[in-house]
Amino acid sequence: MSRPQPEAPPPPGALRIATYNVHKCVGTDNRFDPDRIATVIRELDADVLALQEADRRFGRREGLLDTTALERDTGLRMVPLAMAAGGHGWHGNALLVRNGRMVEAYRLRLPGGEPRGATLVELEMAGGARLRVMTAHLGLLRRHRAQQVAALLERLAEADDTPTLLLGDLNEWRPGQRSSLRALERDFGPVDRGPPTFPSRLPILSLDRILCRPTGLLSGLAAHETPLARIASDHLPLTARLDLATARPEAMAEAA
Repeated sequence: MSRPQPEAPPPPGALRIATYNVHKCVGTDNRFDPDRIATVIRELDADVLALQEADRRFGRREGLLDTTALERDTGLRMVPLAMAAGGHGWHGNALLVRNGRMVEAYRLRLPGGEPRGATLVELEMAGGARLRVMTAHLGLLRRHRAQQVAALLERLAEADDTPTLLLGDLNEWRPGQRSSLRALERDFGPVDRGPPTFPSRLPILSLDRILCRPTGLLSGLAAHETPLARIASDHLPLTARLDLATARPEAMAEAA
């Protein structure tokens, strides 16, 4: 019997990308425990991290995590997206970045029967590399997700060819023609592939996605399945490696 081949090491300088629906810091044991979520975030060791359900849903929409401690422990800094004082994000979507600088940020309202939003952030990473990050938490109904995908693509149609991540809880589990994400394939490649992340105790559905245009820059897509991650939220985090160097062949040729 042949042994499985070990995963290839990430390219030098590759960024670790993650997305995580933290379920308002309520675990599968129904305990509200932001410290557990913070510990899982430390496990991820991400350079770019998208969070969903990171704020209280009602009232003042306050953020649920100790961002000062997170920055101290991980180097991740929260991108200022919140409208409410003390909030983390926009409709619960938050973005944390290590060794990067926000150039511009936009809050996007999405169509559908319930309030949903997305964010679009232009970043300058260490070494001057540019990266665009769109985060989203799509709706529960297929027709609403299809409308929301169309709105995201319309917004990206105005953008230049900077490498672009689309990540978050896209709430789609149907493969093939039934998927509400099919329209993304022209820009981001296949949308059906992805490790299952929900429910976290016994994941069977690939609700969370990390996509990139141009294609070919991502590797090592995997669910972060640790004992604590299985209980801290009802979703597992999803991680990948992003190699921006392969998006700049002319720069590599000059350096050779």
